[in-house]
Amino acid sequence: MAPSRAEPDLSFLLDRTSHVLRTRMAAALAEIGLTARMHCVLVHAIEEERTQAQLAELGDMDKTTMVVTVDALEEAGLAERRPSSVDRRARIIALTEKGREMARRSQEVVDGVHRAALGSLPAEDAKALLQALDRLVEGHLSTPVEAPPVARRARQ
Repeated sequence: MAPSRAEPDLSFLLDRTSHVLRTRMAAALAEIGLTARMHCVLVHAIEEERTQAQLAELGDMDKTTMVVTVDALEEAGLAERRPSSVDRRARIIALTEKGREMARRSQEVVDGVHRAALGSLPAEDAKALLQALDRLVEGHLSTPVEAPPVARRARQ
């Protein structure tokens, strides 16, 4: 017999809504030829001069994923690797004019997905949800803790 739950399953609720939101985001961005990672790099690279490593950290991407993402942006004519104007040893990711336009378009797409999700709630519930999530992100759930690695089975 399964144990009875003493608290709502917050992990499930957050994981499920996050998963579905990511799939909707991916589908909406795919309509304009981007991935969520590409969008992330575009919007952070347009804000200020940033290196590939800085953009990877902002987007929570490993080095390999970042290289593949920037390669795709370069192939699409949206970004290019250039020497930094501040530190000639560093290389930054600079957006082309086409990349700047795509960053604007992709942000509109992302805003639309978020607006649709929040718009499915009564206004006061949407406001309360955002306030509660902000409090968690800034407070109790602001910092991840070290956890033991998850054992994975070898592929067969």
